[in-house]
Amino acid sequence: MQTPFKNIGIIGKPSDPGIAGTLSGLYHYLTQHQYAVHVAEDSVKFIQDPAVGSCPIGELGRRCDLVIAVGGDGTFLSAARAIAAYDIPLIGINLGRLGFLVDISPNELPAKLHHILQGHYSEEKRYLLRAKIIRDCQVIHEETAVNEVAILRWVTPSMIEIVTKIDNVFLNSQRSDGLIISTPTGSTAYSLSAGGPILYPSLNALVLVPLNPHTLSNRPIVIHDSAEIEISFCQTKQINALVTCDHIEIPDVLISDKILIKKDPKPIRILHPDDHDFFQILRNKLNWSSGYHS
Repeated sequence: MQTPFKNIGIIGKPSDPGIAGTLSGLYHYLTQHQYAVHVAEDSVKFIQDPAVGSCPIGELGRRCDLVIAVGGDGTFLSAARAIAAYDIPLIGINLGRLGFLVDISPNELPAKLHHILQGHYSEEKRYLLRAKIIRDCQVIHEETAVNEVAILRWVTPSMIEIVTKIDNVFLNSQRSDGLIISTPTGSTAYSLSAGGPILYPSLNALVLVPLNPHTLSNRPIVIHDSAEIEISFCQTKQINALVTCDHIEIPDVLISDKILIKKDPKPIRILHPDDHDFFQILRNKLNWSSGYHS
């Protein structure tokens, strides 16, 4: 089966010169097979070809039918955010240490990419979160996140006091270092390191994970992903908070602000090789069942 992919974008990790060989090999493979290739402008320097076409990362979604991210999960997240509005699929090539989203290694690249481009793949949809910062009844900032939205104490030794409502119903108040609101995709990222559960990627769920709560009975909670989450603060003195959407920082959030978080209606589309197995990835990345042989 031949796929409709004709224009393919490449995004690499711009701070890692070690990707040069993989990027060049990928670029030459695609051009030799008559694909039109658009390389993100901060990755062009790694490809030794005067004919290479440079493209702003924000334009790749408009120009391409498919984007390939080369790096780790951070590179994948950047690529996903850049193309989220365009309903085109994304493939991840893993050059990082712990990749849950990038599932093709460089030594597998030619064979597995060939199969995907011939239509032999599984497609998965992952939903993003959209966070809005409300101040004086106005939206002053809006951002999306593939993994998580985190509310964190900022430039203060004191805990922050967070009030959480789910669909306008009071859930709890907590004194803590912060709160993580994670998608199933993000459940193997920051949320996992904070003690949250691993969610199967296709679950229609979100997880709220407190960071170092003052009350030890304050535990992670899983809710339906159709819910709207409202975060506010109940401090008696002014301190600033930091909101992060994946690796994007929104600093200087005031205690008078509200943060609204809801699932974005547009998912990202991820293409995996036919033999993709989420449980095998967990076993490999987390070193589960190392002594077991089926």
